[in-house]
Amino acid sequence: MIAVAIDGPAGAGKSTIARKAASELGYIYVDTGAIYRAVGLACTQKKIDPSDSEKVVEMLPETEISIVFFNGEQHVLLDDKDVSSEIRTEKASMTASKVSAIPEVRKFLLDLQRNFAKNDNVVMDGRDIGTVVLPNAQVKIFLTASPETRAKRRVLQLKEKGETADYNTVLADIIQRDYDDSHREIAPLKAADSAVMVDTSELTLEQSIAKIISIIKEHIE
Repeated sequence: MIAVAIDGPAGAGKSTIARKAASELGYIYVDTGAIYRAVGLACTQKKIDPSDSEKVVEMLPETEISIVFFNGEQHVLLDDKDVSSEIRTEKASMTASKVSAIPEVRKFLLDLQRNFAKNDNVVMDGRDIGTVVLPNAQVKIFLTASPETRAKRRVLQLKEKGETADYNTVLADIIQRDYDDSHREIAPLKAADSAVMVDTSELTLEQSIAKIISIIKEHIE
């Protein structure tokens, strides 16, 4: 099986680019960030502070998270309920960052993530795919863009959904998320030693997708 690991900071476009690349290549796409968002959503639903590691860990045995694919699209189930839409909010993003810093949460989700690469060719994106989840992936890419570019893109996405968005607030959240993700003790956000660095700050979405597909093909052909 061929595994493609795409890591990078929040708002770099990993999910969109990885999904499109996987579709083009005929691979399964796995958005691991969605799994952490589901844990964060579980905390919100059960009124647990995501920073309270003890309470979060106590919740894990009672929490069932799975991923299913409908017509090639990934759907995240939390306790058998499809929460794919509910986990795509700014609050869910920040909550996910907090729970992902808890070692027991990362261990809880590790096997779930690795199992996807056992039976299918996959494009998997996240924060520690190339360094921890799939260290033997044939292709490793670190996808990034400047905080300002990511904030502009995120504001546009939110407005397209009909949500209000303040650029300065979104930028501050992204900078904070970058700091939290790169400074956590367990599996901090960083590029794998053999990762190909890709900065999409000056690239369109189409150019970014084409570049990623090109890199993948170069490594597997």
